[in-house]
Amino acid sequence: MKTLRTLIVVLFTAIVPLFAQQTNTPVAVPEFKPILSGIELKDGDTMVFLGDSITHQCLYTQYIEDYYYTRYPDRRICFHNSGIGGDRAADALARFDDDVAAFKPKYVTILLGMNDGSYTNFVPQIFETYEKGMIELLDKIAAIGALAIPMTPTMHDSRAARMRKPAEPRDTYYNSVLAFYGTWLREIASQRGLGFVNMWTPLNDLTMTQRKKDPNFTLIPDAVHPSPTGQVVMATAIINDMIPRSTVSQIIVRQQPKTGKFTVTGINGKAADLQAGDDKISFTFKANALPWVLPPDAADGCKLTHLGHRYSNEKITVGNLKPGKYELRIDGELVGAFTEGQLAFGVELEGNEKTPQYQQALKVAMLNKERNEKAVKALRGHWLKLKMMRREIQKLESGTDKDAAAAKRAEFEKWLPEFKPGVAEKLAQIKQYEDQIYAANKPVMRKYELTRMP
Repeated sequence: MKTLRTLIVVLFTAIVPLFAQQTNTPVAVPEFKPILSGIELKDGDTMVFLGDSITHQCLYTQYIEDYYYTRYPDRRICFHNSGIGGDRAADALARFDDDVAAFKPKYVTILLGMNDGSYTNFVPQIFETYEKGMIELLDKIAAIGALAIPMTPTMHDSRAARMRKPAEPRDTYYNSVLAFYGTWLREIASQRGLGFVNMWTPLNDLTMTQRKKDPNFTLIPDAVHPSPTGQVVMATAIINDMIPRSTVSQIIVRQQPKTGKFTVTGINGKAADLQAGDDKISFTFKANALPWVLPPDAADGCKLTHLGHRYSNEKITVGNLKPGKYELRIDGELVGAFTEGQLAFGVELEGNEKTPQYQQALKVAMLNKERNEKAVKALRGHWLKLKMMRREIQKLESGTDKDAAAAKRAEFEKWLPEFKPGVAEKLAQIKQYEDQIYAANKPVMRKYELTRMP
C-alpha cells in the first residue's frame, strides 16, 4: 500500500508541472501577411490575364490595356491574354509553363470558376476539385516569382437564361454557387496576402438596379458571357479594387488679384505660352496622359459606369472671365461653347469627342481592338485547337473504336510540330500592333484658345 502511495505521489509530481506548463504556455498567434494594396506596373513589366472563355473574349482585358496605354503612355507594358474557352483550373495548370510562366509576369490575374462548378447546384466533390486546382495554381504563380490577383467568377444571369429557354436547375442555383466559390477564393487570397477583385458583386448589383427600370435588362445575354457593356463593368471592377486611379490632366487659369494678370497652371502636364487679352485667352498645354476612351461598342458600358468622370477626369477651369459665352478651340478645332460660370466651375473634357486628345485616344483604342480581334484571338484560338484535339483523342482512346483513335492521334502528331511556330508567328503579329499603339499613344503639345462670343 505504501508502495502504491509512493508511486501516485511520484506520478502526480511529474504530471502536474507538465500540465501547468501546457496551460500557461501562450498560444502562438499566426503571422498574417498584409494584403496587396494595388497593382504597380512599370516600364518593361508584364501582366498575364489567365482565364476561360470570358477572358478569351478579349474585352475586359482589352479595356484594361486601353487604360494603361492612355494613362501611362511613357511605360512599355506587355499584356498577355491567356484565356481559353471552356477552361477549368486543371486546364490552366496543364498549359501554365508555356502560356503563363514563359512570359515572366509580374502579375497574373485569374478568372476561373464559371466552368469549374459544372453548371449545377453545389456539389462538394466538384468544389474540392476546383479548390485543389486553384491552390496548386496559386502555388505555381508564387513559385515563378509573380503575384497572383484572384478574381471571383462572374455572374450567371438566370433571368437571361430563362428568356432564352425553359428553366434548368442551374438557372436557380448556379449564381449562388459562383458566389460561394468567389467567397472561398477571397478567403484564400486574404490568407496569402494577395490582391483580389470582386467581379460578381458589381455585375449583380448593376443588373438589379437596371431591372427596376427594365425587367429584361441583362449584361450577359447568354447567361454566361458578358456583353461589351458587362465587360466594361468588369474592367472598372479591376480598377476599383486593384489599380490606383489618377487624373488625366487639369488646367487652371486664374487672374491674380494684385496684378490683374492671368496665370496658367497644369496638373499632370505642362502649360506655357499664356496670352490674355480683353476677350481672348490662349496657351499651350502638353498632358502626360490621354483620356481613357473605349471603342464605340462599349459606349453603353461607359455610360452605366460613368467611366469618363470616375476614371479619367480631364478638366479645364478658367476664373474671372467677363460675363458671356466663350468658344473653346483646341488646335483650331471647336470643341464647345461655355459660359463664364461653367468655366469658373470647371469643364470636363474627357468625354468630349471633339477634342483632339479624345480622337487620339480613340485611335489607340481602335488599334488595340484590331490587335485583339485579329492577333490575340488568333493566338487563343490556336491554343484552343490544341486543347480540343487532345480531348478528342482522349475520348476516342477511352472508347471502342481504336482505329478512329489511332487516326486522330496520327493527325495530331502530324500537326503538333506546327503548334509552337504558329504561336511564335501570332506573338510577333501582336508585337507589331503594340509597336503601332506605343507610337500612337504619346501626348503632344496642344494649343488652347478661349474666345468671347459677340
